[in-house]
Amino acid sequence: MLDGAKGRFLRTECFRFLSLDEGQEPIACVNLEVHHIGSTAVSGLSAKPVIDLLLVVQSISRVDQVNEAMRDIGYEAKGENGIKGRRFFQKGGNARSHHVHVFEEGSPAITRHLLFRDFLRAYPTRAKEYGELKTRLAVQYPFDIYKYIEGKSELIQQIESDAAHWSR
Repeated sequence: MLDGAKGRFLRTECFRFLSLDEGQEPIACVNLEVHHIGSTAVSGLSAKPVIDLLLVVQSISRVDQVNEAMRDIGYEAKGENGIKGRRFFQKGGNARSHHVHVFEEGSPAITRHLLFRDFLRAYPTRAKEYGELKTRLAVQYPFDIYKYIEGKSELIQQIESDAAHWSR
């Protein structure tokens, strides 16, 4: 549920993305779902002030057609940015405020992201464990995002495994 100011803000961002039109069809014609993911989607979880949105589309290749329109509303197109089959957009430059992760329907990454979020919502002690690790790593590696990400990998894999078992 998207309540209050954060909810209104997220709905506005979703609308901006869904309303893009490059003189052909608006991307809403290919968009199937919008999800709030990432740490800000889990109440009480330690998080940078970056909103992550996951969009599910019919055709990932059609998303490439809106790169210029996304730039016009403040997003930088980053291509796959390390995840095969994804299109990634970032807003805010170095002071990032939003990430938009776009996947084609049927991508296993969709389920993985949503299960991770839902599992942490259902198990606050695991969310706390993850948040504490993120906080320690942020202090330990304030200027090395790669070490920060590497430091989270093992716990993320454990949580993803637990979430997969939990969902069965």
